[in-house]
Amino acid sequence: MGLACVIPGCFVAIKRLVDLNLCWLKKQKDVFAPDRQEAGDPVIWTSGIIFGKGEGIVGLETEFGTLHIKLFPDCAPHSVAYILELLTLHHCAGCQFYRAEGRGQLWDAEGNHIKKAPFGPPFAMIQGTLEAQGTSFKKIPTEECPYIRRGSVAWVGSGPEFFISLANHQEWKKAYTVFGSVLPEDMEIAEKIAQLPTKSDVWNNINVSVLEKPVPLLVRRLKKRQGNLNKM
Repeated sequence: MGLACVIPGCFVAIKRLVDLNLCWLKKQKDVFAPDRQEAGDPVIWTSGIIFGKGEGIVGLETEFGTLHIKLFPDCAPHSVAYILELLTLHHCAGCQFYRAEGRGQLWDAEGNHIKKAPFGPPFAMIQGTLEAQGTSFKKIPTEECPYIRRGSVAWVGSGPEFFISLANHQEWKKAYTVFGSVLPEDMEIAEKIAQLPTKSDVWNNINVSVLEKPVPLLVRRLKKRQGNLNKM
């Protein structure tokens, strides 16, 4: 059962506030649909979520398998809130992967950069969009998040474009908001998508590889799953 941090106003670094006794926790029957209480102007009292062990995992369902994503509400609460909104739609028409670039000879199978190799292209990632047709997307603010690692799920800018990294990209510093991570056992699905046929294109003077046939995806809520969370 998940926990919600109850405090007036904006999203916050929940765990820090709990430690300082500046907010309190409320158990949630449905961690993907937390209770919200409005007052006055209005004020949303449920401003963030702490997922329990094995909770907070959503699925990006594709024809090649489902990528199980562990969400990071502690560092990216606005991003996670948007994903929870997608779950309520029960569809994600228009959501898809459209760019795919493997690790090439630049990164090893564990995502480590090969010494003296360039940093791309290829850039070791699969990229897509999480904007459902018929919905209004609001830009997501930059959030304090970790470096890009193999399996990281992050926004391009303020979204809804996003990518899954196939390698560790410390060279990108903290330029992207990481809102989740693919469970290690599902990375083979991302690698499979990265090996699909592509065609070359140029975006802002950067050579990229675009999928000949985009891969549709659907955001699914999942039952509690343990998975291998030790590496995340």
